[in-house]
Amino acid sequence: MTTTPAEPDLQERLQAAFDATIARNDRIEPRDWMPEDYRRTLVRQIAQHAHSEIIGMQPEGAWIGRAPSLRRKAILLAKVQDEAGHGLYLYSACETLGVSRAELNELLLSGRQKYSSIFNYPALSYADVGTIGWLVDGAAICNQVPLCRTSYGPYGRAMIRICKEESFHQRQGYELLMTMMRGTDAQRAMVQESVDRFWWPVLMMFGPPDDRSPNSARSLAWGVKRHSNDELRQRFVDMTVPQAEALGVTLPDPELRWNEERGHHDFGEPDWAELDAVIRGNGPCNTQRMAHRRAAHEDGAWVREAASAFAERTDRADRAGAR
Repeated sequence: MTTTPAEPDLQERLQAAFDATIARNDRIEPRDWMPEDYRRTLVRQIAQHAHSEIIGMQPEGAWIGRAPSLRRKAILLAKVQDEAGHGLYLYSACETLGVSRAELNELLLSGRQKYSSIFNYPALSYADVGTIGWLVDGAAICNQVPLCRTSYGPYGRAMIRICKEESFHQRQGYELLMTMMRGTDAQRAMVQESVDRFWWPVLMMFGPPDDRSPNSARSLAWGVKRHSNDELRQRFVDMTVPQAEALGVTLPDPELRWNEERGHHDFGEPDWAELDAVIRGNGPCNTQRMAHRRAAHEDGAWVREAASAFAERTDRADRAGAR
């Protein structure tokens, strides 16, 4: 992959070929020439997505041992394992852009790369396991299904499997909440309280409004993204309102109502100052999440060292055998 050809006329031809590929809605592949800004945009977005999958294991993982039945433990364990796999798929896609997994991890641990704001909120009750599945994974599906058609091939192909598994997670979460809503008054109250806490942070998952999003326009022009933040947020609200009605919960937005003229639901404005604070590292769980991730990285050092030593020994043995 070459991003800085020396000859100006070659640069122009390569740029023209890249632009034509994007205009046809075809895929850019790792060996293709691409502008450096396009590559950096992909690294930022894919890495943030990968980090989010890994950090996102924490709030639900804390409930595995406290799930109320063996069935619920198995479901939650499988889901957390899926999230780890999603992170690995995405790190692999990012590596095709010439950045190593070790570099990406260092960028996360140093605070130079971010993960989704939603994972800086605590999971305070077991109902949160269902709410995360229903709302957080539901928002992820809205955001990620269009990414199956993103302009960068490895990213789009990784998203196909990820979206299938996220859809299953969303149904699992909804089923858990429906079961609780058929239970006791205390269980129904627990679900409603959970939805009240997560609704606005979930709407913030899609990012700031379009007029405040510095990267959206270029990502849309390149086909990295297929829809703007506000379009995705609207799509999520329209999808979720009938689900909430079937579930029997109230979404905590007094401005939420159907607009016949627009053919969409109107809804209130999230607290963007809160989103800015969370992104700056001042959310309820920013410090906790990163401390846990750093500790896991340090505790796993011996595994990485052992794996490297085994790979080196196997390589030496293979070379000796070849002689």
